[in-house]
Amino acid sequence: MSLQDILTTGTAPKRVAAGMGFWKSLFSALDTPVAAPSSVPADDPLAGYGPQAVEITPAIAANQRLILSTRRDIDLQELEALCDAVGWSRRPVRKVRRALDNSFLVVSLWEQLAQQRRLIGFARATSDHAFNATIWDVVINPSFQGQGLGRVLMEYVIAQLQQAEIPNITLFADPHVVDFYRRLGFVLDPEGIKGMFWYPS
Repeated sequence: MSLQDILTTGTAPKRVAAGMGFWKSLFSALDTPVAAPSSVPADDPLAGYGPQAVEITPAIAANQRLILSTRRDIDLQELEALCDAVGWSRRPVRKVRRALDNSFLVVSLWEQLAQQRRLIGFARATSDHAFNATIWDVVINPSFQGQGLGRVLMEYVIAQLQQAEIPNITLFADPHVVDFYRRLGFVLDPEGIKGMFWYPS
């Protein structure tokens, strides 16, 4: 199944072989890697979004394009405005830039109307580049929530991590969005494993 199939059919990619335990999955190869999206020709309007840009079809409104991109050079003011829109606490811009620079994957979702574009979704992932990845900072502009774009964004992130042959994907979820992630195949406390945290006192 190609990445475009995932984005147009809403079918979540297969993540690890059925019946494999959590710890075993850390050290296993993927069953079927997802095909990488094809490169975009330089003369294509999507080229401005990077070589792995994918357009979501159909768009929600006429004359609208919705585009997923893995480019890292995101305007931090736009990202801050997106985070403000959902009520997240402000973070030092220099640290946000460092977080993006050190992320394994950065995915942004854009709305383009004529020559105007705006950032409407975002997610990133850190990884050891081999066995594990953790997804962070998943956000969709409130004006675009409830239209399936959060699912499309997450499926794109998962597909990219699968393409990199990373079998174990984790994330942290606020209680009100746990069901959303469950529908994408995430499991709470697999095999009784608990997340633990250390904070400076």
